Amino acid sequence: MRIAIGISGASGAIYAKRLIEELSDDHELFLVISKNARFIFKQEIGIGFDDFIKGFSVRLFEENDFTSPIASGSYKLDACIITPCSVKTLSAIANGYADNLISRCADVSLKEKRKLLLLVREMPLSAIHLENMLKLSRMGAVIMPPCPAFYHKPQTIEDMVNFVISRVLDHLNIENNLTKRWG
Repeated sequence: MRIAIGISGASGAIYAKRLIEELSDDHELFLVISKNARFIFKQEIGIGFDDFIKGFSVRLFEENDFTSPIASGSYKLDACIITPCSVKTLSAIANGYADNLISRCADVSLKEKRKLLLLVREMPLSAIHLENMLKLSRMGAVIMPPCPAFYHKPQTIEDMVNFVISRVLDHLNIENNLTKRWG
């Protein structure tokens, strides 16, 4: 699969890290990380993003690179995932404000009726956030706040992250055994 991953400036870099680790071997990945997300990645993960991705076969684009193939609907992508998705990015997508490559790729995904998964990171949620989520859900986006379950008795942060990433992979129809299933 060809998958675009947008990493916006919300807390939750660990979800992007784990998703890249899980997908990079078998899928063609196109990454876009915002300036703020680079800072947060270093704060939360402990290494710089560029150092992290050195070992992966991915295509990395700057957030303002509108010459990127993923900025065009004529370039065939299977899915776009934004993780973490800040409420600023959520708002931009919901209102067609494609001011950077992350929101542009999401905008293209919506207009081309491609999979768009948004791991929205914020709490509590205001009425504006909820309205933007509902608006995007009605347009076909999948709203996936990264909320782990606890029935599988997670013992580590990695267990909780793997639960969320497992659900993302499920929505992409990618088989995985990252977490214990219900039943």
